[in-house]
Amino acid sequence: MTPHPHPAPQPCFGMGSGSQVRDMAEAHQAVGFRPSLTSDGAEVELSAPVLQEIYLSGLRSWKRHLSRFWNDFLTGVFPASPLSWLFLFSAIQLAWFLQLDPSLGLMEKIKELLPDWGGQHHRLRGILAAALFASCLWGALIFTLHVALRLLLSYHGWLLEPHGAMSSPTKTWLALVRIFSGRRLMLFSYQRSLPRQPVPSVQDTVRKYLESVRPVLSHEDFDWTAALAKEFLRLQASLLQWHLRLKSWWASNYVSDWWEEFVYLRSRNSLMVNSNYYMMDFLYVTPTPVQAARAGNAVHALLLYRHRLDRQEILPTLLMGMRPLCSAQYEKIFNTTRIPGVQKDHIRHLGDSRHVAVFHRGRFFRVGTHSRSGLLPPRALEQQFQRILDDPSPACPHEEHLAALTAAPRDLWAQVRRSLKTQAEDALEAVEGAAFFVSLDSEPQGLTREDPAASLDAYAHALLAGRGHDRWFDKSFTLIVFSNGKLGLNVEHSWADCPISGHMWEFTLATECFQLGYSADGHCKGHPDPSLPKPQRLHWDLPEKVHLSISLALRGAKTLSGDIDCHVFPFSHFGKSFIKRCHLSSDSFIQMALQLAHFRDRGQFCLTYESTMTRLFLEGRTETVRSCTKEACSFVNAMEDKGKTDPQCLALLRLAVDKHQALLKAAMSGQGVDRHLFALYIVSQFLHLQSPFLDQVHSEQWQLATSQIPVQQIHLFDVHNHPDYVSSGGGFGPVDDHGYGVSYIFMGDNTITFHISSKKSSTKTDSHRLGQHIEDALLDMASLFQEGKRLKQGCRGLGEDSGYRCGSLPCHSRGSRAPTTSTNF
Repeated sequence: MTPHPHPAPQPCFGMGSGSQVRDMAEAHQAVGFRPSLTSDGAEVELSAPVLQEIYLSGLRSWKRHLSRFWNDFLTGVFPASPLSWLFLFSAIQLAWFLQLDPSLGLMEKIKELLPDWGGQHHRLRGILAAALFASCLWGALIFTLHVALRLLLSYHGWLLEPHGAMSSPTKTWLALVRIFSGRRLMLFSYQRSLPRQPVPSVQDTVRKYLESVRPVLSHEDFDWTAALAKEFLRLQASLLQWHLRLKSWWASNYVSDWWEEFVYLRSRNSLMVNSNYYMMDFLYVTPTPVQAARAGNAVHALLLYRHRLDRQEILPTLLMGMRPLCSAQYEKIFNTTRIPGVQKDHIRHLGDSRHVAVFHRGRFFRVGTHSRSGLLPPRALEQQFQRILDDPSPACPHEEHLAALTAAPRDLWAQVRRSLKTQAEDALEAVEGAAFFVSLDSEPQGLTREDPAASLDAYAHALLAGRGHDRWFDKSFTLIVFSNGKLGLNVEHSWADCPISGHMWEFTLATECFQLGYSADGHCKGHPDPSLPKPQRLHWDLPEKVHLSISLALRGAKTLSGDIDCHVFPFSHFGKSFIKRCHLSSDSFIQMALQLAHFRDRGQFCLTYESTMTRLFLEGRTETVRSCTKEACSFVNAMEDKGKTDPQCLALLRLAVDKHQALLKAAMSGQGVDRHLFALYIVSQFLHLQSPFLDQVHSEQWQLATSQIPVQQIHLFDVHNHPDYVSSGGGFGPVDDHGYGVSYIFMGDNTITFHISSKKSSTKTDSHRLGQHIEDALLDMASLFQEGKRLKQGCRGLGEDSGYRCGSLPCHSRGSRAPTTSTNF
């Protein structure tokens, strides 16, 4: 994601630092998963025989493999290159010239099988025989390298080792991986060598599940659940497990395609808040206050990223700098739209698109992004966006609120879209066929000096929901540019998970700010192009029957948007550097703080959903870490027990962190609980096999959904000299009507930004109250360490004197740092 050639594959450091590759909003979809129900509760028959479904799943996998053949060709049939074939052919010819036969007689047999074209073509037959032999030998070598690399990548011993320690077997393994990987890496270089996600033992999964629910169930409820589990293992588990193993052998991944279909595409709920998530701009700086200029640079940077993506110049991500992750999800970042269906949506992806769709003050425009000479420069794009901002024409009736349909329940939007398809096909195609959607907002957003806390909360709400009618929620992502130059993304979730869009967003922020830059007056560098045609205004011929649907959709979107309570705050009293000095995983430390904070907020423990990735495997997506463990509960109870000493609490904290790390590593290595149980449940639905145990599993309430947002390309940002130029992360809507959604990002070494959401209609939740509990929990946990005691004492004194909450924005970094606008790059 760099604007310059990568010096090395992008490492995602983190098992010890806590920067694991995570996902965000998929927690909401997973928790709300009901595969056999439509939005109105009517049963949907999964009538396809399970073997047929497994066959079709494998068929889709093989089609994807064939479609990637061109990518394999571009990468040089990784891990070999076409030059290696030429070298091998030349060596064989040289040996033949020296009257040596490296084929041990095989080339003579090949010559005999070739047609006889006469004596004058005898030498041509020899060359063809050598070429065929070289090709066969070359293919055999490539296949051997693929198999060897796949076997090497199946090793997970490195994942289980303590952070900072590397055993001799792991060092040997790493050296072999680097040898077999070759030198010329591209984005999809490792795809054919990644192992498939294993199907865990059903007995292990059930055991881990029972262990995870023990802290949140009464003795009676736990005994009842254990009895259901025992009955499941005795009666149904073996049959369901057999079908999953069959699918794992035939398809690329035994769970990911079903996860995409049943958790996302079959969901009938509104995408707004329920599925889509947001990503923020820099927190403390805005590179330019000129809205059109910021849009011009950002769009140009995004299209540069697409260009690099098309040419596979983005290098594969390496976990901890060692292990490649699956890159399949990158394919649908651009030119992608989720098309609504009555029972099931589908993802439409185009090979290319040379325009973006733009929304401003209720009007839609088509803006071309390329000329005959290539991608338009930033200044030309700024000119086009400024033309839209200066256009005085009003919105047509109902056009202003048309996009509210994309926030409506999916079956309603699917029915209305049929009318639009016939009445306004060109305009609809211009939006759905765009590279992405751009919303030029007429209001400013972002951190303000006058009311920093409220302004950040409003900024998050604007990115997550807007006004309900100014985002096209079906597009893979919407770039939002506010009137004061602040940026943000609203991202549709079904096509990929948060680390993919996060990778793109990091590149965009770094490129538009540091590489493209702005002139002294805040405009894009370069000169306008008066010869460019004006942006094309899209006209919607909306039939009368659509008007009522738009009004209903807008009313529903406003109700849903108005019920969301967003709270964003940077905690700057310490960050991951302090946690590292305590010899703890930063992610696990935050998870324990969230357990403590939630217990103080609600007075009880609850099932906690933490998302992690399974991209160590081919086409892997996510897995759940159940963070509310017995060890975590023991630690929380000790912290609330005044009779416990700091050393006792610290010992329990280390046990809880170690347990969390063990669960995290198991989930990443394909030995998690929830995706396996999900796939078993889907098979049971196809077989029409009732399982009280699986029904119980998928009726659970997750009142706390959490996720860490990874910083994947720290080399793009100078966090030491320019700590303000780091993305402040993003967030997602609340998972449960009476629960919280919490995401967090480590900004540099000394700041952690939290994004909290809940519903205002719930009397049990309050995002600001939980935020206060999180800050208090972090400081209380830090005080278990000698260095942390000084932090807490200093913070308490500052909070009392200033009248502001400890760690809140006015006293950020022990002083009041105001947002700034900077254009000097």
